[in-house]
Amino acid sequence: MIVRSALIQAKANMPKDEAISKHIRLIDEAAKQGSKITCLQEIFFGPYFAQQQDPKWYNTAEKIPGPTTEIMQELARKHQMVLIVPIYEVAMTGVYYNTAVVIDADGKILGIYRKNHIPQVKEFWEKFYFKPGNLGYPVFETAYGKVGVYICYDRHFPEGARLLGLNGAEIVYNPSATIESLSKYLWFLEQRGHAVANGYFVGAVNRVGVEEGFGAGKFFGSSYFCDPKGNILAQGGDMDDEVVVADLELDMIKETRDLWQFYRDRRPETYSDLLKLLP
Repeated sequence: MIVRSALIQAKANMPKDEAISKHIRLIDEAAKQGSKITCLQEIFFGPYFAQQQDPKWYNTAEKIPGPTTEIMQELARKHQMVLIVPIYEVAMTGVYYNTAVVIDADGKILGIYRKNHIPQVKEFWEKFYFKPGNLGYPVFETAYGKVGVYICYDRHFPEGARLLGLNGAEIVYNPSATIESLSKYLWFLEQRGHAVANGYFVGAVNRVGVEEGFGAGKFFGSSYFCDPKGNILAQGGDMDDEVVVADLELDMIKETRDLWQFYRDRRPETYSDLLKLLP
């Protein structure tokens, strides 16, 4: 089975309504290119505000379902397309999450993933804005395949990537806001490693450009798909808005896992110290 999928990388340093309108146009473009599953970048509907600490950004968070997800549900129905929509979620007054909503091709919300690993370093003041996720590592059975989500900083942690594979993911999407630094080197290393170690496809999507007024870092785009052997199938540039499209041959998952028997040869009974060796 071949599934055509798209990643949308874009400059989004603009008011929320403008960012949403821009992404509607880009989703329409993905549909014209035949995408059946399309993933947007981390908190797609505005600038990456965690480069500063300002409580005004709490006001941009939304309930799920809410105004933005309703727009996206209509788009999913219109295009018969699965959408992965990362937004800023308010669960209750004062409790906020960095969340991705998975919407099926009929417009139904299948569920959400809340980012589990939250950084707190210069230009990534995320603990100021986000509570760590509390929903584990769910996999969503969509019209076109089994989809998992890992958000940005999550990708540095192999444990969740493994759980997504054990939970049945065929494609794992990683919507991100990543600037040029050591992370650029890791961008092409870690996620291809997850694909190989777990025998699934990965779609990694990143912002582009410098967001003036928020920090000096440049988001370098370079969104890409890789297959279960770690081969890059399609890759975006580092400066411009782009819809990156690839055909994912899901039968390759079985082929690769039969070749590299990492699931068969796992020794979970020897890993118990992972739960004991706490700092």
